[in-house]
Amino acid sequence: MRVVNDYDLDNDVKMPFLRELLSPKRVKEHLSKHLPNIISNYQLAEIKVIRYKPEKRCLIEFTFDGKNSLALIGKIRAKGTDFKSYNVQKQLWKNGFNDDCLDKISVPEPIAIIPEWQMWLQRKVSGEVLRDLFTPNIDLNIVKKIAHVAHKLHCANIPTFRSHVIADELAILHQKLPLILRDFPEWECRVAYILNTCDKLGQHIQEDDSLCGIHRDFYFDQIIVNKDHFYLLDLDLYCLGNPALDIGNFMGHITEYSLRKYGDFSVLKGQEKTVENEFIKLVGENKRQAVTIYTILTLIRHIYLSTQFVDRHCTTPFLLDYCETQLTMFEKKYSICS
Repeated sequence: MRVVNDYDLDNDVKMPFLRELLSPKRVKEHLSKHLPNIISNYQLAEIKVIRYKPEKRCLIEFTFDGKNSLALIGKIRAKGTDFKSYNVQKQLWKNGFNDDCLDKISVPEPIAIIPEWQMWLQRKVSGEVLRDLFTPNIDLNIVKKIAHVAHKLHCANIPTFRSHVIADELAILHQKLPLILRDFPEWECRVAYILNTCDKLGQHIQEDDSLCGIHRDFYFDQIIVNKDHFYLLDLDLYCLGNPALDIGNFMGHITEYSLRKYGDFSVLKGQEKTVENEFIKLVGENKRQAVTIYTILTLIRHIYLSTQFVDRHCTTPFLLDYCETQLTMFEKKYSICS
């Protein structure tokens, strides 16, 4: 029985129970209570802390020995058990997103909730994170399937009380983008132009009858690829929203990643257009403008995000220039200057 932990979990005032998760005895007691079938058929072999953000969240992997291999991922949240994400994933699993689905687009199987640890468990899936496959030579069939993953989620439309519309997206930009002026006060006029133009773009988003369940954080870190089987991860932000947001968010991440990884916005442009065109085939040409808008808004959000990570600081001025160019091109194409 191994315990693997590189973090200090002993002094988290918002999650004081974390130290219990490093005790094999306590873990076995809780699993016996909540997962008696697993405990009776498997032997706990390893507890491994995968990720930890103090006073925010923790991710722990439990590995079991038995007739078949089994590993569970425990997701812990300081502000309380995430019942919403668990229930959304459970509903998806029951409605065509299980391991046996013909289109091979699934979510990891949700297993149980352990409320005293503010944790819910899902079965670990094997495969590669899509980001690790995302190179200029990536198989275009993989790229095309990205659009189908998003579209399947949108069509499932699992009910939710949360929503995120264009006004919410613009509010985030108005809140976050001006923060870069603390480091770059000389950009005040440029930031004002960007935010003003974003508001104009927002007026072109029609959301009356197009809202459905969306991921809201859809990009390549949220997909595990196991041969031709895709697994969609992390539905923490799942809400009612515009389906164009998910694809626009993914495309914006591709562009930003292309700059950060290869030093050039255009290196992965072909893959980005492949995602867009495949999605438009599924939903109709009339959705292309909304996808473009959400792509631009995602990139503008990345201007701020680039200032939050040391390894991205060098990309900030390039993102600013690129976003200004994209906004100008959109203004001319759709005549929104007035």
